[in-house]
Amino acid sequence: MTMNRSEWLERYFEKVAQSSEEGAAAVRFVRANRIRVGMKRARKSVGAFWTLGRNFYLNSRHYTMESTLENPRAWTLFVHEVRHLEQGILTAMSVYGELDAWQYEFRLYKKMIGRNLKPELEELLSLPLNHDRANLRRAQKLMNKFAGPWYLAWLLPLYPIHKEIWFWVTRKQN
Repeated sequence: MTMNRSEWLERYFEKVAQSSEEGAAAVRFVRANRIRVGMKRARKSVGAFWTLGRNFYLNSRHYTMESTLENPRAWTLFVHEVRHLEQGILTAMSVYGELDAWQYEFRLYKKMIGRNLKPELEELLSLPLNHDRANLRRAQKLMNKFAGPWYLAWLLPLYPIHKEIWFWVTRKQN
């Protein structure tokens, strides 16, 4: 028996919300802000993504409706992408915003599975969330090492773009 979209969505929200307080908060945010959630095909290096139209999609290359209900990665990806929607576009489209979302996601994932992650993720979790440019460059390298060059983190400014421009004009870190 196959599920229809609305049945799947309610069951997925329930799984994410029951997985953790972070998951429950993400589901509340999505419901309160009427964010559309679905599945779409994307590049292989992408697990999930958000859009400017405030949509969230799981990559159908990696997930089916059924697998999202049993896979903790599908729940933590939801938390990651909702974190970006909460950050706003300027922060979300920066290495700083990615580091925040990756740490939020993988701390939760590690707690769920109860074991250490790949070395690059463990190192990423150990980085401080700050505006130190060397730290953000290291985070960028670790993200690309884990997700591959098509993840495109190397294209993002280190800071949110307005702060990045300020840095290039003044040469002062925020």
